[in-house]
Amino acid sequence: MITLEQLLRQAVEMRASDLHLEVGSRPALRVQSDIRFLDVDPLTSEMVDEMILPLLNEEQYDTFIRRGDVDFSHDLSGVSRFRVNALNHYRGRGAVFRVIPNEIPTLSGLGLPPVLEKVANLDKGLIIVAGPTGCGKSTTLAAMLGQINDRRAAHVITIEDPIEYIHPFRRSYIEQRELGSHATSFADALRASLRESPDVVMVGEMRDLDTMREALRAAETGYLVFSTLHTNSAAQTLNRIVDVFPPDEQHQIRSLLSGSLKAVVCQQLLPRKSGGRVAAMEIMLVNMGIAGLIREGKTSQIGSFLLMGRSEGMQTLDLHLVDLLQSNQISLEVAYGFSTNPEVLVRHGYERRYSARASHFPG
Repeated sequence: MITLEQLLRQAVEMRASDLHLEVGSRPALRVQSDIRFLDVDPLTSEMVDEMILPLLNEEQYDTFIRRGDVDFSHDLSGVSRFRVNALNHYRGRGAVFRVIPNEIPTLSGLGLPPVLEKVANLDKGLIIVAGPTGCGKSTTLAAMLGQINDRRAAHVITIEDPIEYIHPFRRSYIEQRELGSHATSFADALRASLRESPDVVMVGEMRDLDTMREALRAAETGYLVFSTLHTNSAAQTLNRIVDVFPPDEQHQIRSLLSGSLKAVVCQQLLPRKSGGRVAAMEIMLVNMGIAGLIREGKTSQIGSFLLMGRSEGMQTLDLHLVDLLQSNQISLEVAYGFSTNPEVLVRHGYERRYSARASHFPG
């Protein structure tokens, strides 16, 4: 019978991003965005239970039984770490193991825009990395924290669900806390961190009003705060934060954001022509003009200001798609599939070639 360790080792050897286990199905790997089934027998309920349940502590098991799913991390010594989501479905139980490399990535190694190095060098303020699930937000944050660790003698606290990348001690003193094991909630852990003399705090996700309030408070107080949101653009990110607060607080929150927010990075992972995936990004840096838009609630004008801020390192998603087309990293079909304003592609000479598949893409 194939073991979980064998499957995880195979995932790492094949450079898969995920291992999928499900009762009644053969194990599957996601390799370069495609699902590939392994040539083994379908998993039985007993096999899946033997793979998943021993990894859970008592609290995680209780959560799994009560809620039907649970997030946790698993470390296979000498191989890799894995972010795991165990779940119940109509056939039985299953799990997805996301491969987390042992080495901390670098911004240059990931091929990310150089302006992100400047963002990571900031002393204070709120920095948000946004995008859909599975778009590499955690990897981008890990690279930023890795740069801080290499360059600053700082106290860094991370609050994660679960802990993914393990940061070694270099120049910085780093404490990593995991929800469930070390903290009850992002908001409570963030509130406590401000009494622990941090310089940098990373909050895995701003899921609710309390966490957003504490993150803004920390940034306003003078700490450098990193976090994530499941939004697709800088304007949508700003609206999401403001809309979470009661109407009578929203004017004050816009004022706080205009002063404490320093950058919003929205990313998508696109199929690369040569295999693998490449990040396409919208980058907003908060200068005086954008701070004024935030304060006045004029988020619909953000796109125009991103175009004017190209010399500062700002960019729209569509302009980054043009850059990726010019460097021959992505196909025209992929560019149109992810474009929010296809006219930008047309103006740069990338006219859409209509095909049977073209109708499936927006624009």
